[in-house]
Amino acid sequence: MNVSFSTLAQQYQDTLLNNVVPFWMQHSPDWEQGGYFTCLNRQGQVYDTDKFIWLQNRQVWLFSMLYTHVDPRPEWLQLAAHGAKFLARQGRDAKGNWYFALNRAGQPLVQPYNIFSDCFAAMAFSKYALASGEDWAKDVARQSYQTVLRRQHNPKGQYNKVYPDTRPLKSLAVPMILANLSLEMSWLLSEAELTEVLDATVAEVMTDFLDGDRSLLYENVTPAGQHVNCFEGRLINPGHGIEAMWFMIDIAHRRQDTETLNRAVDVILNTLNFAWDPEHGGLFYFLDAEGHPPQQLEWDQKLWWVHLESLVALAMAYRFTGRPACWTWYQQLHDYTWSHFPDPDYGEWYGYLNRCGQPFLNLKGGKWKGCFHVPRALYLCWQQFEALSTSDVTRAISP
Repeated sequence: MNVSFSTLAQQYQDTLLNNVVPFWMQHSPDWEQGGYFTCLNRQGQVYDTDKFIWLQNRQVWLFSMLYTHVDPRPEWLQLAAHGAKFLARQGRDAKGNWYFALNRAGQPLVQPYNIFSDCFAAMAFSKYALASGEDWAKDVARQSYQTVLRRQHNPKGQYNKVYPDTRPLKSLAVPMILANLSLEMSWLLSEAELTEVLDATVAEVMTDFLDGDRSLLYENVTPAGQHVNCFEGRLINPGHGIEAMWFMIDIAHRRQDTETLNRAVDVILNTLNFAWDPEHGGLFYFLDAEGHPPQQLEWDQKLWWVHLESLVALAMAYRFTGRPACWTWYQQLHDYTWSHFPDPDYGEWYGYLNRCGQPFLNLKGGKWKGCFHVPRALYLCWQQFEALSTSDVTRAISP
């Protein structure tokens, strides 16, 4: 790989605006009953009409973000409004908790069994409110964010199937998402509110979940941040760990926190070394910290979001530190990702590859893959390389 930063910026921009976004604009909106279809086959045909709240809200966020940060195209705001109004009308129970899934008409299918639906709702309606200026959307965003804060220490509540107190564990997903969500919500929060949440989440991610000796993030630890020798306690989710680190880089750069930024870069590089498949290339989905067989049978699959979040992390890390290892890893991961995941015939990207790098499922969207990780990563990498290509870019924090 021997291309300029401006060429890379153009590659990401072109793929986002002329390939991926048009795919979802053409195939995803349900103009008859509201919201979006996300279960799309390779050609974009709908194969299931259920509507999953995570993906519905993420798509509202995506089109609101494009309208706000890329270009105020009326069709993008229209698509964001189409989803936001459907969700505001159908997506919550009487207490304001967001369901996990609805049928096509918007009737609830799956109870609000954890707070991640609320996280993505707060994220979506905050960005939609910014794009549209609608006060009611601000209210939805604030209410959802308060739900997340209230439930963060017991995210599944009454739906938690774990027997209490025998082996209490907390998950990396909660503080990492809350950190990023709070940045998204910053324009609706006071400086004191934002500082309090960011201080707490950064400390938790970089202390409780980070094994400083191994420079690896564990997916589950005890409430006191200790390791437990069991399947869940040994679990390493490389994609989560690396995504969490670009959240930390984003926060650290804003705060000019040199120490946290460089620790995050160290974790990214070490996680890549730990998770790279030396035989077939690409990053494993799940690993056991001690090398035991993972309980997840899909552990050796190569997933779209893991590789995309890693490209974002490496582009940001290189932009802000200039460390050669970041660029070396970026090139290696870029070559694998761009040669395996994009579909040259029908647009968008495959989500699930087998260990050898062949498409395991040829879907473009489903229960977990929607209009989010691919376009968000394309946008963020475009922004990093555009900044790197300009003469006024500065690496404010030295390696």
